[in-house]
Amino acid sequence: MEKNSDTIAIYSRKSRFTGKGESIGNQVDMCRAYIRTAFGEAYADQAAVFEDEGFSGGNLNRPDFKRMMQAARAHQFRAVVVYRLDRISRSISDFSALIEELGRLGIDFVSIRESFDTSSPMGRAMMYIASVFSQLERETIAERIRDNMHELAKTGRWLGGVTPTGYTSEAVETVTVDGKNKRACCLKLLPEEAAIVRVIYQLYAETDSLTRTETELLRRGCKTKNDRNFTRFSIKSILQNPVYMIADREAYRYFKEQQAELFSAPEEFDGVRGILAYNRTDQEKGRAAIFLPISRWIISVGQHPGLIPAHTWIQVQKSLERNRCKAYRKPRSNQALLTGLLWCRCGSRMYPKLTQRMDIDGKPLFRYVCKQKEHSRRSLCSLDNAGGNSLDAALWEQIKSLEGDPHTFVARLEQGQRFFADGEDGPTQRREELHRQQADLQRKITALIDSLPDFAGGCAADHVKQRIEELHAQKASLEEELRGLEQPPEQRTLPAGEFKLLQRQLTLFRDCADQMAVEQKRAGVRALVQKVLWDGACAHVFLLGTENEAILQSPENTHLCEDSK
Repeated sequence: MEKNSDTIAIYSRKSRFTGKGESIGNQVDMCRAYIRTAFGEAYADQAAVFEDEGFSGGNLNRPDFKRMMQAARAHQFRAVVVYRLDRISRSISDFSALIEELGRLGIDFVSIRESFDTSSPMGRAMMYIASVFSQLERETIAERIRDNMHELAKTGRWLGGVTPTGYTSEAVETVTVDGKNKRACCLKLLPEEAAIVRVIYQLYAETDSLTRTETELLRRGCKTKNDRNFTRFSIKSILQNPVYMIADREAYRYFKEQQAELFSAPEEFDGVRGILAYNRTDQEKGRAAIFLPISRWIISVGQHPGLIPAHTWIQVQKSLERNRCKAYRKPRSNQALLTGLLWCRCGSRMYPKLTQRMDIDGKPLFRYVCKQKEHSRRSLCSLDNAGGNSLDAALWEQIKSLEGDPHTFVARLEQGQRFFADGEDGPTQRREELHRQQADLQRKITALIDSLPDFAGGCAADHVKQRIEELHAQKASLEEELRGLEQPPEQRTLPAGEFKLLQRQLTLFRDCADQMAVEQKRAGVRALVQKVLWDGACAHVFLLGTENEAILQSPENTHLCEDSK
């Protein structure tokens, strides 16, 4: 396949924003300057820029890097230019695989700092040698981090972060680690929270079930540190945390057998203090934390009091492992139309749950169940479930009746152009995201402005200024969207283009409503319905753009409620 010979890609990466030195903007500008010298002005102006800020070089799991490789496989550019080799990766295997793939695609790779160019055999050889040193640097950093953990483990102090339920963190002294003075913290017991932790372990030991433990905690009105109801996930997090484990002789034997690194002598396991485990997880931006095996933990006896005997904690871990395969899994085929839109009168979401029965046409029957009712075993909510098949059918008939009168249908659609938050998280989350993007853009602009004196009198200064203007334009666009979201709900409207597209799509509704697939019907429901509120007998439908509710009537000879205990 023929390459696009008119485009060169620039890739830049930085682990965290500093606004100094090799910032994202500076890397791009230096790459443009190189392209201008080596290839010409036109190539520099047309360069495709890919930027990943806040991502480690430990692997290739980065959004813009993936986008660049998709473009490479589509032969959209002839070469990739980076400021420095480790901007791509510090892993030899990842780097080698990348160079081989770019070679198969006929795309050259250029690193400015090391003066490497894979268009020549010597350049390719030197590139691989440099990658070896790059990985060595990464492994040295990892080793130094682990050495720091060893030093911290000797102190038995709390490192910070989210304080576990049952404790609070307080500064006690300063310790010297890796030649630097750092504030040391100690966990202090909170008796009321500690009592809840003991109850959680007791309930789980009695029931051998996360769900039953959750139900009983809900029934008793127990709350988390953040004054929320406990869930199976928060309960499991407490049950798996070794911080509650009393450091007794059995704890010492257990970690010794599991081949964990022990940084406390056997006599320090006094049966009073708790355990601190370092290096429990492998955390990286862009993916969920990975829990490491106990053999990789660094174990120390902490300065805080333990809560749970080692024997009990160990038995709980064995039980959790046995029950791991019993975790709830969603059905593979979800026929429900109201997933995410249906709410119970008690304030909890309702979700679809399959039954073991079939209707007369052989289709599986399902019900909508209140999450709070299900988890609390009716102690916090006792409303009847909603018959899923009949409720979906009734809602679909209601939606189809809207388009029976074209004038009513278009009027409803025009009402739907306006929308209101009504307590939902969507607009709020979007505003937070826009504010974050604005802050990121402002930091980039400030960094570029600070770098202008370094390019004084050179041609790169013009490109820095051009980049600043581009970022200002992006920031202005975000500000416009933000102003729209911050208007009173009744004044917010869909963009005209989106409204017209929605209008064109829904005018086809008459001819294909009954032939739509489930996914198409679900999309149609979301285009018109903001939410549905279930009161135990009737469904109250709130259409987009109006606070007026419609009481949903069930189809003839059917019932919406299902008295399922």
